[in-house]
Amino acid sequence: MKAMVLNKICSLKENKNPLELVNLPDPVPGEKEILVNVSACGVCHTELDEIEGRTPPPRFPVVLGHEVVGRVEKAGSKANKFKIGDRVGIGWICSACGKCKFCLEGNENLCENFKATGRDANGGYAEYTTVLEDFAYKIPDVFSDSEAAPFLCAGAIGYRSLRLTGIKDGQNLGLTGFGASAHLVLKMTTHKYPNSKVFVFARSEKERDFAKELGAVWAGDTEEESPEKLDCVIDTTPAWKPIVEALKNLKSGGRLVINAIRKEDVDKEYLLKIDYPVHLWLEKEIKSVANVASRDVSEFLELAAEIAIKPEVQEFGLEEANKALVELKERKIRGAKVLRID
Repeated sequence: MKAMVLNKICSLKENKNPLELVNLPDPVPGEKEILVNVSACGVCHTELDEIEGRTPPPRFPVVLGHEVVGRVEKAGSKANKFKIGDRVGIGWICSACGKCKFCLEGNENLCENFKATGRDANGGYAEYTTVLEDFAYKIPDVFSDSEAAPFLCAGAIGYRSLRLTGIKDGQNLGLTGFGASAHLVLKMTTHKYPNSKVFVFARSEKERDFAKELGAVWAGDTEEESPEKLDCVIDTTPAWKPIVEALKNLKSGGRLVINAIRKEDVDKEYLLKIDYPVHLWLEKEIKSVANVASRDVSEFLELAAEIAIKPEVQEFGLEEANKALVELKERKIRGAKVLRID
């Protein structure tokens, strides 16, 4: 099979082609696994974290990609959840212990034995991949393969982030950064909390215009003050500056949810600008999001089908994976980037 593989950690500023197109043997599913013929795979910022070593794969070479859509081609001897030909999705979570407190609560993302698709196991930047059947999800018919791909991470982690804000209808929500995840959060919020206002902070004027197209009541630069104080904010950026700036816009008792697996170190010194009375006092909270649990993916797919969310996507061929990753690094974003694997 054709696959784009990562052979070593590198800087995308210095190496614009971190992935190599190779031919690999087709994977063979284990007893409880399915073999998936991949048709689309989303390109996520977490891939940048893997390539640049912030969340490094345990071994090389590795096939990246954890927003995978395809059809079941073969099933292991004890796999019976899906039929051959079923269209399924695979997200960031590919396994957990299933026995610990967190797994039993439905929070496998907090399990010490959590394993990630495209990092700890080969992912979807390839023609085929395998996954445990318990961590594959039926894709609703209303979505094309490319539309469904960003739901497997950007949508699911956005869904978990929104839930962790504790928002109630009528409260103000802020979004810092406006890429694949945030634009889906805005669509979710409009449906689930119709009386809430959404305020967007983004460096790019194009991103701000896009946010207003989708229903944001206001969109400004990262450093601007929102015209109204916010009950909660979701940060979807790889930087530290948006966190500090978001805190000043929170109401007393407000909550900032950081939707990022890793942060980059480029602007880490910006944290020194934190002024306790302005940014943290009056019981403001900061909460991180740790990946996604299985239920986040399945619940979000149901919600997306119910309200017919249509993500904005840009398609690339499998061989163009490096181009898509560099554009993501350079913040050339409108919605989500997806590899088509035909």
